[in-house]
Amino acid sequence: MTNTPSPARKAAVDMLDQVIEMGRPLSESRVLEALAPADRAAAQRLATETLRGMERADRLLSKHMRKKAVPRVMNILRLGTYELCAGGAAHGVVSDCVEIASARKDTQSSKGLINAVLRKIADEGPEAWSKQRFPRLPRWLRDPLVEAWGPQAVANMERVHFEGAPLDLTPKGDGAVLAERLGGELLPTGSVRLRDAGQVSALAGFDTGEWWVQDVAAALPAKLLGDVKGLNVLDMCAAPGGKTLQLAAAGANVTALDLSGARLARVQENLDRTGLKATLVEGDALEHQGEYDAILLDAPCSATGTIRRHPDLPHAHEGEKISELIGLQEAMLEHALHLLRPGGRLVFATCSLIPDEGECHIDEILARHPGIETVPLSFDWIEENWRSEEGGLRLRPDYWAARGGMDGFYMAALHKL
Repeated sequence: MTNTPSPARKAAVDMLDQVIEMGRPLSESRVLEALAPADRAAAQRLATETLRGMERADRLLSKHMRKKAVPRVMNILRLGTYELCAGGAAHGVVSDCVEIASARKDTQSSKGLINAVLRKIADEGPEAWSKQRFPRLPRWLRDPLVEAWGPQAVANMERVHFEGAPLDLTPKGDGAVLAERLGGELLPTGSVRLRDAGQVSALAGFDTGEWWVQDVAAALPAKLLGDVKGLNVLDMCAAPGGKTLQLAAAGANVTALDLSGARLARVQENLDRTGLKATLVEGDALEHQGEYDAILLDAPCSATGTIRRHPDLPHAHEGEKISELIGLQEAMLEHALHLLRPGGRLVFATCSLIPDEGECHIDEILARHPGIETVPLSFDWIEENWRSEEGGLRLRPDYWAARGGMDGFYMAALHKL
């Protein structure tokens, strides 16, 4: 007689297969759609934390295996290793991992291996886990980051990546009131940070649209535009919509432009939930026409600054499209300047840790355009070590590490004479 494994564990293994073998980010997986909400949350957590600790899991597994097993078996073992080392009950974890292998012909023959290895991990793993180094970024990303920021800074980032990310909220109203209501921390920039938040949609104020989820670093580019009340503002790559909501809440007349109609539908859902308004336009940013008082361009990028929240990213690709993205960013920035009226302000941002996707663009724009200058940034929440030489802000995951870190971001404000 066979037992049915936990739906969450099986779904987590399926998601690991998609990320590691197919290069598909967790955000694009449809595995969770058929699961109940509790199982969906559990599967997402299991897959995310297994990826976060994959280097540790592989090191522990290598002590008990002469060679790597086939990919799905490795992912079953990785999941089991993470759970056992995180304190999971050995009987339930091992039994489910064996049953997951039993369900497919290509993994049935590995049931004995999975059972034997995971029982050894259950005995030795929890103590050995904590003695392992913090998992390192893959070489394709680590090497250029070490060159840019130095080995100690990168090691600090890797530690923050491993520790994961708390939940940050952008309040529509008074952040202090929201922090007190939810038992969170009001950060110096105005975001509210929660730890162990649980199900987001169950938090007070979700249904009434009092806040939206947005990493503290991602909430800063919109602030660099300053007072936008009554201005015609273009959010040039709007989805998922956090910055559109910020601008609308600040009183701007917002045009939210994005290439994806499906992603814009999510923006509209959040506008409806929060009672805010914006004009949504589906289209190519490079073909869009008009004139705007202010523009926010959070350009498509490698997203290497978001790994503490998305540990699947280094496993889903190997940086093969970064040069293409750099070219797209340059073209978008040039076109955004064309759309900006004289006297207007443009904020350029990327959630990347790679200078070629941030600081270098601003250096080059200033060299090419004598009529463009950086805006001096005097906001009282800016810390001095955030400032970059060309006049922008460079944020890193290891900043505010004791508070839980932040996404890696670059941003700069430009003025058109």
